[in-house]
Amino acid sequence: MVFNRRAHFEEAENRPSNPNLQHSIGEIIERRYSRRGFLKGAGYGGLGVAAISAMNPLTAAIAADSGSLDRFAFDEITHGVDTTHHVADGYNADILIRWGDPLFAEAPTFDPHDQSADAQERQFGYNNDYVGFVPLEGRFDHGLLVVNHEYTNEELMFPGLPGPLDAHDFSGMTREMVEIEKAAHGVSVVEVKREGGRWRYIQGGRYNRRITPRSTEIAIAGPVAGHDRVKTDADPDGRTVIGTLNNCAGGVTPWGTILTCEENFHGYFLGDAESHPEKDKLERYGVPGHSYAWGDFDRRFDISREPNEPNRFGWVVEIDPMDPQSTPVKRTALGRFKHEGAASMLTEDGRLVVYMGDDQRFDYVYKFVSRDVVNHADPAANRDLLDHGTLYVARFDEDGNVDWLPLEHGDGPLTEENGFASQADVLIDTRLAADALGATPMDRPEDVEGNPATGDVYIMLTNNTERTESQVDAANPREDNTFGHIVEIITDGQHTATQNRWEVLVQCGNPADGEVGAMWNPATSDDGWFAAPDNCAVDARGRLWVTTDQGGSWSKTGTADGVWALETEGERRGTGKMFFRVPVGAEMCGPCFTPDDTAFFVAVQHPAADGIEAFEGHDGRSSFENPATRWPDFHDGMPPRPSLVSITRKGGGTIG
Repeated sequence: MVFNRRAHFEEAENRPSNPNLQHSIGEIIERRYSRRGFLKGAGYGGLGVAAISAMNPLTAAIAADSGSLDRFAFDEITHGVDTTHHVADGYNADILIRWGDPLFAEAPTFDPHDQSADAQERQFGYNNDYVGFVPLEGRFDHGLLVVNHEYTNEELMFPGLPGPLDAHDFSGMTREMVEIEKAAHGVSVVEVKREGGRWRYIQGGRYNRRITPRSTEIAIAGPVAGHDRVKTDADPDGRTVIGTLNNCAGGVTPWGTILTCEENFHGYFLGDAESHPEKDKLERYGVPGHSYAWGDFDRRFDISREPNEPNRFGWVVEIDPMDPQSTPVKRTALGRFKHEGAASMLTEDGRLVVYMGDDQRFDYVYKFVSRDVVNHADPAANRDLLDHGTLYVARFDEDGNVDWLPLEHGDGPLTEENGFASQADVLIDTRLAADALGATPMDRPEDVEGNPATGDVYIMLTNNTERTESQVDAANPREDNTFGHIVEIITDGQHTATQNRWEVLVQCGNPADGEVGAMWNPATSDDGWFAAPDNCAVDARGRLWVTTDQGGSWSKTGTADGVWALETEGERRGTGKMFFRVPVGAEMCGPCFTPDDTAFFVAVQHPAADGIEAFEGHDGRSSFENPATRWPDFHDGMPPRPSLVSITRKGGGTIG
């Protein structure tokens, strides 16, 4: 039998490993209101709409007349949960590619009752998360989608396993199942094209590729390459690792490569941490996580046999989708933590900044600033650009400033006396280095995305249910941040600055529930508010679109996850509007636009998995034989299949 993989990851993310919790972002938010804070709902400390209106006289005017300023021209859908997906009226939402669909000309047709690892490596992987689009020949109707495959749900993948159980029991798993899981992880590169107004994927496209932790060699580059702490029996040079895993969000560089991010890598390791030479460092990262059976069959995932293998994961990996023969590279200068995303923006002097979040409660927000400028005339010249630069961690101050603290060996406490013998140690132990600098513990920072139109940066803070009553005071009344919030960094175009400003964009949850402490623009409808912001995208017009991940807690809001448009500027700032909804048990991921905003790609992962106990009409938890939904095929014998959806406007035109 297998245990509840998703619930275990949620529990790990919910359990802080950071000992420095004196200055949580919740405390600071409470001491400072938005500079554009016309929000509705029960605010902090009982400050509801009336109190906020008194602080900002624009509120009444916004509430009275907001419709004319709506930048999102669609009729929103309603909250709810059922077995299929829904999109705003006037749009098509088509299944583009599903788990198991063959990518290569000779790849076998998907048969869930007769799977093999070799077949899976030739097919689209499982649990699609991040999606990046790279145009081919400058065309917006033909390009490559690069898709992360974050993790697997064995009870929905394989016949004969019971529904997930909350126990570390892998007795039902076999070596072949583990190999199939490995092959279902990683990344897919797939050629797509629009024909007759609809998108299709091209089986056998010459750029199509699978990158997996089963067989793909990946180079280790930057300050950590060749360091003793990343050397193993299989790789005595410490420069090559097989695969990338638990790839969550990502980003696209200006030269057309993809940055894919390794998140909950800790869960893949088994073994005894008590006798490990780096016991305290492992504990800060949650290793071993005991979430998979891989270590029972592959020695490199058993820390008792390969003690350095965990140090080889938790990185940002750069992939060139235009060259299927190229070797992906782990860019260690960007730090090692549970990466959720990697948003690239050009700095004021032509260098590259990459904004990143560490997805665990009470962990941090980072940025990396390259040493060298981006060469737009010669993309190949940027090959090693991400190996040289400065990594910073954020400290959010009460006065509305965010200070970026450099993670540089020899600076302040980052010395050999404190356990950091080199820059490689600082980067391998990025969390510990950030602890030492006094960065601000955040409420589970997931995706971080920049807005090229404004220069602002949005941080999705999904939730923090670990804030206890002992941490509550007059300035911090919400000890259980179940619903999350979004923080905005105002850079004024100064991405290299060591100090910017910050704001709260929205505080999520139902504004009608005075116990929640949600804060939204009064123009937000009963369907426009959301909970647990996770991923986001900024379209070509500078508009923000947010996806959610409530996990098994969707019953607390009464709606499945989905996509919301969110106003960030003007009098409707802080107004949400629901555009798309996933089937029961699924998570909404991968929002990605074509550069002309005529297509919107979204990723629906683990349908039928989360919170099924609360789904009316379904008896018990989901399994391969008895799932809560058989989306998207709805055929007997076919399990639910994580899939990409292409959204287009009926008759053509711009999304939203």
